[in-house]
Amino acid sequence: MALTGIEIYKFLPKTNCKKCNFPTCLAFAMKVAQKTVDIGVCPDLSPQAKAQLEAAARPPIRLITLGADKSKVEVGNETVLFRHEKTFFHPPALMLRIKDTDAPDAIAKTVTEASAYSVERVGLSLTLNGFAIDNQSKNGATFADVAAAVRSKTDKPLVLMSTDPAAMEAALAKVADSKPLICEANKENWGKMAPLAAKYKCPLVVSSPDGLDSLANLTEEIAKTGIEDLVLNVNTANLSASINNLTLLRRLALKKNFRPLGYPVITFPGLATKSVEEEAVLAAQQIDKYAGIIVLDHFSPALVYPLMTLRLNIYTDPQKPIQVQQAIYPIGAPKENSPVCITTNFSLTYFSVAGELEASGFPTWLVVCDTEGLSVLTAWAAGKFDSERIAKAVKALNLAEKIQHRSIILPGKVAVLRGELEDELKDWKIMVGPPEAMDIGPYLKQMWKP
Repeated sequence: MALTGIEIYKFLPKTNCKKCNFPTCLAFAMKVAQKTVDIGVCPDLSPQAKAQLEAAARPPIRLITLGADKSKVEVGNETVLFRHEKTFFHPPALMLRIKDTDAPDAIAKTVTEASAYSVERVGLSLTLNGFAIDNQSKNGATFADVAAAVRSKTDKPLVLMSTDPAAMEAALAKVADSKPLICEANKENWGKMAPLAAKYKCPLVVSSPDGLDSLANLTEEIAKTGIEDLVLNVNTANLSASINNLTLLRRLALKKNFRPLGYPVITFPGLATKSVEEEAVLAAQQIDKYAGIIVLDHFSPALVYPLMTLRLNIYTDPQKPIQVQQAIYPIGAPKENSPVCITTNFSLTYFSVAGELEASGFPTWLVVCDTEGLSVLTAWAAGKFDSERIAKAVKALNLAEKIQHRSIILPGKVAVLRGELEDELKDWKIMVGPPEAMDIGPYLKQMWKP
């Protein structure tokens, strides 16, 4: 868990030497606790104290990285049980399982389609995060060839699924540069799987069917060999087992600081269910509580899009709304006589308005005011979308230089601001638009006369 300034202070030399450019050791400790300065800035900190501090400050759930370069995925490193306490930091990776017994053409088609699938929502691109290649054939050469074929079709992270160390090494020899996740080590094969993780510098899944006690013992044994990047595979065979085990793991890691189980978790909802609908329900639960990697058995927009949207909603900071930058956004190809609409910088508001303007076919200048990510009515009620702010944005963005006319269209729900805004922008005509975004197109066609 994160250390307080007082806890960090206990490790410091307490000489107030100012070599760290802070007046006292306590002041320095407070800055370290706030993560604004590194503990290594203290030149007199003993190696033993530094090692103890680093061990004590280690996140309760280890951060694991899959893949390399721009497509890499990070999971783990969570610090709270409930997002309203602070926030969740690393969304679970959604991956698709590929069987090495499927026809090569079918594999290539599935990987290409799934890898290219992308949906825009509130300015973000939602996609699948990678692929898990399952050694159903029990043949090492086939497994390696399919892994290489998938790798040639995508740069997304891979999970290699086999309990056979020989098959695993054959696949690693072809795709190790992508830093795949090795899945998996158990009490029978870990002595051969752990060296592969060390050799190829890849994270390793650890599994035990005998319960969490056995799993903890196994992770401790593997950790003794120097392998620290571990992922857990526990019983998630149904809704009850899934929520019980995943919640228990999270509580043990965060509340008890139980290091042997302080790792992210991988789940396979498709292997535990009999239909796509059941898979979707179990996967949704695991996004909620508290999977790090979720491997799906099916790919279709009807399954994937709701899960990606759920993940987005849960893994956004509840204290910081999703927002766009204050700016003038051209919708279509607006000209000097095109209309000007005003809205807030809450992402959902912006994209709703922008989408309706695009659909209307009416080129428009959309002025977005910084309301700290609040929607129109919420921002108005909070005093963050008033005539003064709007006028300030219009002037700061040099709107007058882009257009010949002097007309601005306010959202209908804040029509009350019209008079005040006319006082702030004396040379401008203030129009009141419709209350709902869906009515913007008809409103412009009827009311806009440049």
